[in-house]
Order: sequence, then C-alpha cells, then structure tokens
Amino acid sequence: MSALLFALLVPGPAGEPRAAARNRLADGIAVTLAFGYGALMLRLGDASRAGAPLPWYADAALGTLGCLALLRRRRRPVAVAAALLPLTAVSVMATGAMLVALFTVAIRRRGTVALLLAAAYVALVPVYYLLHDDPEFPLWVDLVVRACTAAGALGWGMFVGAYRRLTESLREHAARLEAEQQLRVDQARLTERARIAREMHDVLAHRMSMVSLHAGALEVRTDARPEEIAIAAGAIRTSAHEALQELRGVIGVLRDGAAGRPEPPQPGLADVPDLVAGARAMGLTVGYRCEPVAAGPPVLLGRTAYRIVQEGLTNARKHSPGERVDVLLAGAAGDGLRIRITNPCGPAAGPPEVPGAGAGLIGVGERVALAGGRVEYGRRGDAFRLEAWLPWPA
Repeated sequence: MSALLFALLVPGPAGEPRAAARNRLADGIAVTLAFGYGALMLRLGDASRAGAPLPWYADAALGTLGCLALLRRRRRPVAVAAALLPLTAVSVMATGAMLVALFTVAIRRRGTVALLLAAAYVALVPVYYLLHDDPEFPLWVDLVVRACTAAGALGWGMFVGAYRRLTESLREHAARLEAEQQLRVDQARLTERARIAREMHDVLAHRMSMVSLHAGALEVRTDARPEEIAIAAGAIRTSAHEALQELRGVIGVLRDGAAGRPEPPQPGLADVPDLVAGARAMGLTVGYRCEPVAAGPPVLLGRTAYRIVQEGLTNARKHSPGERVDVLLAGAAGDGLRIRITNPCGPAAGPPEVPGAGAGLIGVGERVALAGGRVEYGRRGDAFRLEAWLPWPA
C-alpha cells in the first residue's frame, strides 16, 4: 500500500499522457487520508463534549473544508498550509488536512518554510487547550502527538521531494546524453557524407573529364582517320573502365566498412608519376618535377598528395585545354611536402570545355585540413596556382 501511495504521490514526467490522471488520483487519495485521519482524531478526542471549542458537526464541517482545500495544494502549497493553520486551533478534524499540506510543502518548497509551518502547527496546541474547558488528554500528550505526526509528514515529504528531484535530474541527464548522442550521430553522418562526396569526386572527376574530352574530340573531328578514332575510343574505354573500377572500390568500402573488411589499396605518392604519364597520354602537356623526396612517406600524406595533383590536372584539363601544366613536388621528412600546380588561365585559355561542380577544390581543402596542412589556390597574374603544404614527421 505504501509503495502504491508513493508512486501516486510522485508524478511522472510532465509530458506523460497519464500524468494528469495520476495527479487526480493522488489528490483523491490525499483528501481521503486527511479526512480519515481527522475523523479518527475527532472520535478519539470526543469533541461532542460541551467543553470543546466547537460542537462536533462544526468541527467536522471545518475539517471537511480543509480537506477540500487540499485540491489546491499543488499550485499554492504554502498558502493552503497557512490557511489551514488557524483551523487546527479550534478543529481537531482539520489536523489531517494540515498534515497533508505540510507534506506537500516539504516536497515543493525549501525545508525552512516547511519547518516554520510545522513549528507553528505544534505551537497552536496550547491555544486549543486554552479554548477547551475540559480536554480529555494532558497537554504534553497532544504536543507529542502533533510533533511526531508533523515530523513524519515533513520527513516523508522531504524524502519524496529529494527522490523527485533526483529522478528529474536523472531524466534531464538522460535527455541531455541522448541529445548529445544524436548530435554526435548527426555530426558523424555529415562527416561521412562529406567524405563520400570527396571520394566520389576524386574517383569520377578525373576519369570522366578524360572521357568527355575524347568524346568531344570525336564529335568535332569528323574527318579523323579510323586509326585516330580507334585510339580515342580506346582511351574512352580505358578511362571509363578505370572510373568504374575505382567507383566499385569506393562503394565496396562504404558497403563493407561496418563488417571490418580492410580498405582496398589507395593511390599514394609513388603513383603520381603514373598519374602524370596518363595525363600526357591523354594529350595534356605536363611539366613534372620531383625534387629529392625520400621514399616511404606516411599513407595519409601520400594519398592526400596524389589527390591534390589529380585535382590540379583535372582542373587544368577542364579550364586550360591545350595549355602546359607544371607540377612540382618537393620536401622531405621533417620539412613537410610542398605541392605546386600551375597552369595558364588567361583569355587564350578559352572557356572550360568540361563542366565542373566546383567541389573539387573544396574537397582538397578538407583533405589538407584533415592532414594538418595548409592550401592556397587562386589566380596569380595570367596563371592559376594550386599550392599546398603537408606535414611530414621526421
């Protein structure tokens, strides 16, 4: 029974659909308990004697009004307790309502307020005896009874209040943790989307730009010899096949990453010469210079450097077709790796033949930032320069 009463007197979360019904049920139980306790005290005190301050029916009426006042205890607990306090000086039955009011104040207000109300409640016992011509029990008995019952109401109320505050703090803490977890999930999702977009761009932009250029050449050169057409078609087929293979690798990593499978080998610094050779084979004039760079750079550095050069060649092919592109790699362990790609961008370069989404350089900036380096790009006179520095631990 006590567990049931405790559950009813401690409301659930504010948004719980059944909270209002529980509160109404708890109010009904509180009024019933107050009425029952007051009626018991009225019967034990034999208030029907002529010496009582009020006849028993008046006492019962005041006690009933006090019990009904408890229906407002949630909104104004101190006011309800203060209003019931003077009734306890003349009405025995009002003591039940007063104890429930003290219990509510102990839950919802500071302990000092509840203690002052309880002290005033006990201090009114002598007033009742002054108004009673022939009390049935000695003064000290009523003092002990009131003090014990008031202490019980305060103790239980403070315990319930502490439990409620603890429950609410735990609930808020759980909600805060859930919100933080959701924020981390959203951040991870955004990061993963950016990584996917970066990988897809790196994989497709370079190869598909080659396909577009060769297809455009076939379209405008209607007088091309069969041998030239075959070479261009072979280049298109090779570029499309390589793009498909790299795309399959990226999709495989995305699909099987949760299963713990190792990622397929990624291009690195050692693959940059092959990248330059492929660009030259596609008709791009590339000046490549690699100053002494020790072998065995970190994997992240090599992969980032490869993607930077790849993006630089792709942009040059899009925006400066037929122009020379200069690629420089320089650095060593302890000094960092410097990458510089320069291509003309003056009026002679003409409009871009291959459309771009503009996300490539953004992806380069993200990659360099992840590697702890820095990157600059933009127009320098009649040339466009992409320059990056990547840290290379000694």
